Amino acid sequence: MSKPLIGITGRRWPLKRVKDYMPRATWESTFDLHMSDYPRSVAAAGGIPVQLTRDAAAEDVLDHLDGLILSGGADIDPDLYGAEPHPRLGRLEKDRDTWEMALLAGARRRHLPILAICRGFQLVNVSCGGSLVQHVEEDEGSGHPRWEADGRTAVHDVHVVPGTMTSSLLAPLTGVNSLHHQTVDRVGEGLVVSAVAPDGVVEGLESSDGEILAVQWHPELLGGPDPTFRWIVAESTKYAEARTVR
Repeated sequence: MSKPLIGITGRRWPLKRVKDYMPRATWESTFDLHMSDYPRSVAAAGGIPVQLTRDAAAEDVLDHLDGLILSGGADIDPDLYGAEPHPRLGRLEKDRDTWEMALLAGARRRHLPILAICRGFQLVNVSCGGSLVQHVEEDEGSGHPRWEADGRTAVHDVHVVPGTMTSSLLAPLTGVNSLHHQTVDRVGEGLVVSAVAPDGVVEGLESSDGEILAVQWHPELLGGPDPTFRWIVAESTKYAEARTVR
């Protein structure tokens, strides 16, 4: 059996953000990007990573994938969960919100396995009717920062909920990094809380059907192959095998 093909979402920025490296004539063009730690983690776990572009229809893209990773990035538009914007809301990327919501809906219709990380974790919650705390101060909580300079270092523990899918992958007390500006407020319908920080912040969610694994932290930065990436590759392999049989 060939390795599963796993799509990874990312950001789209104007080239002027890296203008020191690009000719002035290109500054109004855009480029697609994500941290290379994502594909590196997929490959280390045995999958084939591919960067997704929003220039093709979500449905057409999904027809070729065995798994989907919703990666980290900008804050999510509060309009999507019926909230007024907080004064300290971060930069929004509304086109990405629309694109990833379409990918997520299509993936759910196909029963495609989904690994959602940080922003992706929050997007999954919003897509299921949940809401977010739009701004968390850097030093709020139980003594650990929400933005940690070295994202490759575990700075606090999460308590993994017994009996969840996540508990089959991670230790009951697991060290994670902390790189988020927003947190889950109201948990979305059909989602199960699978990990919680000592200060009560929800750090893990999963779908009741076992097709979504979502984490607030950044496992791609913590070394590996991380159990969450082993999970997406294993589930994507099963999906690919079932599709071959069909």
